[in-house]
Amino acid sequence: MIEHDKKVPISDSEINKEVAVRLLDAMNQGDTQAIYDSFAEEGYSITMGNIPLSGVYPKAKIVELAGKMLDVFPHGLVFSITGMIAEGNKVAVEAVSEGLHISGTKYSNEYHFLFTLKEGKILSVKEYMDTDIANRVLCGGGG
Repeated sequence: MIEHDKKVPISDSEINKEVAVRLLDAMNQGDTQAIYDSFAEEGYSITMGNIPLSGVYPKAKIVELAGKMLDVFPHGLVFSITGMIAEGNKVAVEAVSEGLHISGTKYSNEYHFLFTLKEGKILSVKEYMDTDIANRVLCGGGG
């Protein structure tokens, strides 16, 4: 659990925002253990769309996929938050990514992540992105 100065009250929404930021930071650092630790035991992610990466992934598979992303972005894939709002147990994050794919192709995408949290852990994260860009660069979809 995140600890704060006892004199300054912090809302659950602010704590939940910190959890979301911590996950994106772990992704930027390629820290698969921190990614794993961010999720509740029953946690999962959903990648929206109709490309090979789309689907529902349980906690263990999320970490496996994060490792595979490190393989295809040897210099890292960096996510930058451009907007964030939280209410209750939900956090909405707008972000962009930048990285150099092993193919030599510059990869840049825009995202919306919707986090649902439970007791300081991520219960689910739903990922929306430009699937055309992801398919062309990450899935070999041509174009």
